[in-house]
Amino acid sequence: MFTSQTSSFQDSIDVDERDADFDNEEIGIGQRMQQINCYYSIYFYESTRSEAAEESVAWSQRRADSTTCQDDFSLTLLDSSLPPEAEPQLRCYISRRLSKGALLGGMGNIATVELSIPEQAVGCYCCLLEQESSPDQSEDGNGWVICFLGGSEKGLNLFRLELDKYVQGLQGSLSPEMENLESEVKPYLSRWYEQSVMHIYRVVQLVQNSVCFLLHAALSHTPVVVNDSDERTKTDVARFIKAASLQGLVQEDTTTATLCKALSEDTQTDLVIDCSTSPPTFTNTVSNRFCEDWIQAFLNAAERCNPFLSRQILENFKLKAIQDMNNLKRFIRQAEMSHYALFRCGQFLRSCGNGDVLLQNARAEHSGLTEACGIIRVLEEFLSEPALVPAALH
Repeated sequence: MFTSQTSSFQDSIDVDERDADFDNEEIGIGQRMQQINCYYSIYFYESTRSEAAEESVAWSQRRADSTTCQDDFSLTLLDSSLPPEAEPQLRCYISRRLSKGALLGGMGNIATVELSIPEQAVGCYCCLLEQESSPDQSEDGNGWVICFLGGSEKGLNLFRLELDKYVQGLQGSLSPEMENLESEVKPYLSRWYEQSVMHIYRVVQLVQNSVCFLLHAALSHTPVVVNDSDERTKTDVARFIKAASLQGLVQEDTTTATLCKALSEDTQTDLVIDCSTSPPTFTNTVSNRFCEDWIQAFLNAAERCNPFLSRQILENFKLKAIQDMNNLKRFIRQAEMSHYALFRCGQFLRSCGNGDVLLQNARAEHSGLTEACGIIRVLEEFLSEPALVPAALH
């Protein structure tokens, strides 16, 4: 039983040797973010069923850069960082997707496209942002298509939520006139990779071996305070904690708010990170064997300068934690009817290395179940005893 669990855990942390797709997405050590082969394009999407936009002189001047499909819509290039020979290929791809109804407003779509660029095949994120209309205006279906290209389809899928949020952040800056294209929109688009993909990699680079403290804080809902750092570092750490957290993923009958309220009743001390020193100094640190076992996998990904691999390892970390939580739930149900199952449950908690976190979450989720709470108290006593001393569970 425990041999198979150990094998599964090793498979999880050995993701870097199996996912060859990520090998082509590495960044040369010491290179600047701007030197990464990533691209963007932005287009104005105009429904030709409405002639209101035809009155705009700005669009008629750009008509040479427009693709029209079946007289239903036109796609006008506003700006692109792609090579001149590659951009028309991307525009034709987007037109095909639009004609099939494959791009829905506000929902990103990720696929692999083949373009005339060094990478040839590249991951492409596309999102249609519909133009906001006032109450006295009829919705004409116009908007903007924003594309981010870089890495692989598999890699970009790991950051879908971040990319969706980043594109939504541009909504308030878009207008039919696009007077702020050079001053605001283009700089924002050019930072998509740095802002949406690199944050987990940057945190691991910053904290190195201390990443285990952040992992434990995320699993145990411990607040993290970052002192003497710039805003980007504070934001990166907060996003790392959120990405590593299991809130909303593991409780079936308990809401996130209820779980957090129950956990907050435990005596918790903030994890404090002092960035005035290099490397940063951590105070009030708590970790366990489970979190420490993942350190090397994160460091290996950081050495290879691969943000996609870093995110995949983080997802595998969460998946293993969820599997262990589900196993504990099953053991607790069995322990209500069998003392032997109770003993197996205690052995499992010791072998997994994450017993403190698992029991903390189990106690919060089973707070209204008297018999389950009794079993959890017995398990807590069992874990508090020295591991080498045989312990009987009664």
